[in-house]
Amino acid sequence: MRLGTRRAGHGLLGAVADRLTATGILLVGGASERFGSPKALALLRGETLAERAWRVLRDVCTEVVAVGKADVVLELPFPVLDDGAHERAPVFGVIAGLRAATHDTCLALPVDTPLVTPELLRELLAAEAVPQTGPLPGVYTRSMLPELEQRVAAGELSLRGVNTNVLDVNEAQLLNVNTPTDLIVATAEALDTPADDRPVALPDGPALRDLSADFWSTALWAAR
Repeated sequence: MRLGTRRAGHGLLGAVADRLTATGILLVGGASERFGSPKALALLRGETLAERAWRVLRDVCTEVVAVGKADVVLELPFPVLDDGAHERAPVFGVIAGLRAATHDTCLALPVDTPLVTPELLRELLAAEAVPQTGPLPGVYTRSMLPELEQRVAAGELSLRGVNTNVLDVNEAQLLNVNTPTDLIVATAEALDTPADDRPVALPDGPALRDLSADFWSTALWAAR
């Protein structure tokens, strides 16, 4: 896999990053039922989860595409490609992303895994692998399209087993934000950028009450 060098300011850090010749596929089409509102727009340390995931992919890949649902209007600073499916499953986003990609190697990243770092994604790309925890985030190639399309045609919507290369990674970086409490945990663990390098947006009154209620209900459930 060839390397391309990009020199660009990264927030206030002015970081210099090497980008790999690969297409990043940002999956923003989740239902967000347990979260209660679109997770893509949830704030973590001053940026939405969608902006954060897009930024991380841009640090790693020479091309990035976002895939979601045309009937879900999200105010995002980048275009979102419709996955063309009536059902909701990551496989539809991966298929649409692979079809749109200009590179053979693609890296699929869900919008709700905010602790994933550029270093972790580079490791997955170097190994052309998925993590030991499951198929996402993970590397998929355009040569896998026929298998994915056959699976969907047969009613199989899982990505498991499509990429059989598995890489052991730090599971803490794969935290999935499904509830407001998960977002609190992710905010506490998001140590990849110093706090003074990006403004931290505090939740408003209703959002803070919702977060508090979810936190205490989860704490009481865990204490039983």
